[in-house]
Amino acid sequence: ARSDRPSMVNPCLSCGACCATFRVSFYRGETVPGPQAVPDDLVVPVSPFLVAMRGTTGRPPRCVALEGTVGEATRCAIHPVRSSTCRGFEASWSNGVAEPACDRARLAHGLRALTPEDWAPPAPRSPPAPKAPPRAA
Repeated sequence: ARSDRPSMVNPCLSCGACCATFRVSFYRGETVPGPQAVPDDLVVPVSPFLVAMRGTTGRPPRCVALEGTVGEATRCAIHPVRSSTCRGFEASWSNGVAEPACDRARLAHGLRALTPEDWAPPAPRSPPAPKAPPRAA
């Protein structure tokens, strides 16, 4: 369904700090082959039952699936099949409340914490002023 309301700008698309701050570990079963599986070659074992996204177990952490530059433009290369840990991570104010983990990640990368205003739809553009009719000579 199409809406006449302007879509909101997702601040996560210009952030990526969470993917470059925390270890992303989850149950190994999420890598079992299937349509929603995290690709097994993108994880490393951390215990008999847990794996972590490659790149997130070292210092500084950076998920192997994170593309782009933190704080500028980023995307997750496996977003449709990302882990439950990633799906469960909430950006500050995306659901009406501050999220301390998001704030810590952003601050660690020199970004300010998000505010409710960061999730507001962009202000509507004013329509151009009508042109004056041509004058008769």
